[in-house]
Amino acid sequence: MNQNAFDFPHFPTRFQAVIWRNWGLAEPERLARILGTTTAMVNELAEQMGLIGDFGGVYKLWRTRGYITILRKNWHLLPVGQILELLDWNEDKLRFHLKEDDFLQIKLGGGNPKTDRVVYRPLTRGQLEATDTLRQIVQKHFPNRMFFEASPFSFPKPVIPEDPLEGKSPFRLRLTYAYCALYGDPLADPALDPYPDEILASYAATGINAVWLPGTLYTLIPWFGETEFSAGHEIRLRNLQKIARRTRQHGMELLLYLNEPRNMPDAFFTGRPDWRGAPAGNDCYALCTSIPDVLQCLKKGVAELFRRVPELGGVFTITMSENVTHCQSKRPIAHLCARCAGRPAEELPVEVNRAIAEGIHSINPSAHVIVWSWGWQQEWAEKAVGLLPDDVTLLCVSETFRPTLAMGISGRVGDYSMSKPGPGPLASKLWKAAGTRLQTMAKVQLNNTWECSAVPYIPVPQLVKQHLDNLRKEGISDLMVSWTLGGWPGGNFPLLHMDLHDFARSMAGEERAEELLRAWQVLCDAFAEFPLHESTQLHLAPQNCGPANLLFAKPSGYRATMVCFPYDDLESWCGGHFPEEVLESQFVKLSERWQEGLCLLSKLAPGIPSETKNRFDDMWRMAKVVGCHFSSCACQIAFIRRRSDQALAEMMSLLDQEIHEAKTLAAIVRKDARIGFEASNHYCYTYADLIEKVLNCEDLKIKINDHFSK
Repeated sequence: MNQNAFDFPHFPTRFQAVIWRNWGLAEPERLARILGTTTAMVNELAEQMGLIGDFGGVYKLWRTRGYITILRKNWHLLPVGQILELLDWNEDKLRFHLKEDDFLQIKLGGGNPKTDRVVYRPLTRGQLEATDTLRQIVQKHFPNRMFFEASPFSFPKPVIPEDPLEGKSPFRLRLTYAYCALYGDPLADPALDPYPDEILASYAATGINAVWLPGTLYTLIPWFGETEFSAGHEIRLRNLQKIARRTRQHGMELLLYLNEPRNMPDAFFTGRPDWRGAPAGNDCYALCTSIPDVLQCLKKGVAELFRRVPELGGVFTITMSENVTHCQSKRPIAHLCARCAGRPAEELPVEVNRAIAEGIHSINPSAHVIVWSWGWQQEWAEKAVGLLPDDVTLLCVSETFRPTLAMGISGRVGDYSMSKPGPGPLASKLWKAAGTRLQTMAKVQLNNTWECSAVPYIPVPQLVKQHLDNLRKEGISDLMVSWTLGGWPGGNFPLLHMDLHDFARSMAGEERAEELLRAWQVLCDAFAEFPLHESTQLHLAPQNCGPANLLFAKPSGYRATMVCFPYDDLESWCGGHFPEEVLESQFVKLSERWQEGLCLLSKLAPGIPSETKNRFDDMWRMAKVVGCHFSSCACQIAFIRRRSDQALAEMMSLLDQEIHEAKTLAAIVRKDARIGFEASNHYCYTYADLIEKVLNCEDLKIKINDHFSK
């Protein structure tokens, strides 16, 4: 049973919270229809709260490119039926996105929290007075209330170097994901082109020579026969063909990410009951690869894909992800499939990869088939490497199991770390097992990670360069430089081709380059303090949404979810590894040292030559945003701990600090549409969310003052 949705006490009524949270994302007439009132009343209520702005044609963009943001904003606010009205979706479409859109159901925490339908009611005198107070708070903190100068999704044009960098990197394959591409179903609508010519040209000019897209095979090729599940596959295939051809025209390769075979609902197995393998949850089941027909059909399916799209450069695969594919992709369920339960675990991912490689190479022998070892278990990973066919490339997350240390507490990296440069011992071991028989490749994050995904790039170039140099010493020459986050065509990417001094000169000029390197080093030293063990802090702690994460007067009772809702779940943020005081101390140390680096950049700014000023200012802006996120994370940890201790005076001070961070960040968000955006999660927060955080903090200050007065 789903938990009850939490309240929004910083709004006088729940329907006002609906208007606030969706202002600029949904048409006033749509909000009126959902709330059972008139458009004029919605506009009046918005004006009473201090909301202004004419958002024109942005509404459709939010429903097509920002639907995850709409889901996140309303998940605790509206029941499913009203959310569907807001998105103009039906239940089938919601079900598809929750299942196939990068683990969206997991990110949202499962089912929709329980709440009644929200409808408009005339405001009482007390509610009108509370609304007037709300507007006064908005006007006090945000006197210039225009919601944005840079419209959402209006990302600035990437700077294309006059001297293209292709051919100057020691790394051969340099693979990334489009910073602004829709992730969930990017080929369903040709208007949502994930790789327009402008983006491809900027990647090619900055030395990136391969890009990727997620692909679900049955939505491209009806590899198990024509069914309702493959509806629209011809449209997606035509769009894929167009993008692959244009990518080739820019001298680049397009690869597909395959996570196959996908688990399917029970209805799929009517007529093919022997295909049904281990249960995958939500009435879905794995396709059992112990059935030869499953592997044979999979092989024919990928062969047909490459026959229909010969311009494709290849694929990379994950066979042990959060998605249940084969019956052992999540080991605890393996015993529920009698055919696979007794088989060695390493055989199943290998046989899937072999079928994919045989199918692709039967059509295009030179296509990349990159086998990613993500999720493979230590006890059998080396055996799996030994079983792989000779014509694949082994891809490993570079930094996995790299040791960490925080205040004497040892840990290790899971993945997605820039603060702890790799390679770690697991990747090194698997690359060694591959020997000269297999090509080897490293997955890294050069621009950002879940250590702070809200910026296009984190300016810590010395750490990036250290990682790249370490990989060269390891003999690695092929790189996947980002997951869905970190693909901005700039940021730290020039370090694939430039040394640190040239990179600094490109931003600060000859005379100021050494000073910039010193400032960067302070940021790197600060970032190295990030408290990390496995992936818990990356996925659950609030550093990805920073000041936008609401605070609660009492424990919310909600468990943090993967890179979506941190709530106030300090226990999960600690991951059963760090004591609370250690996590707080590390984030305080990190944020204080980061501020030292920002001070050095501030002193450096007036002397930056005009020809490099735009690049320097952009980098400085990213550093400021990261500083807000880390400082807010430290503040939130401290607030939750002081709440437990009833340290009311300290809580008041922390609320003032959170207001400062939210306002500082909001001033940057208004002018840069990239801030808060990540391709697979859309906008983690908006300008209105940061104003709401101020309302949240002011409401808590009143409650704490009332507590003092008693």
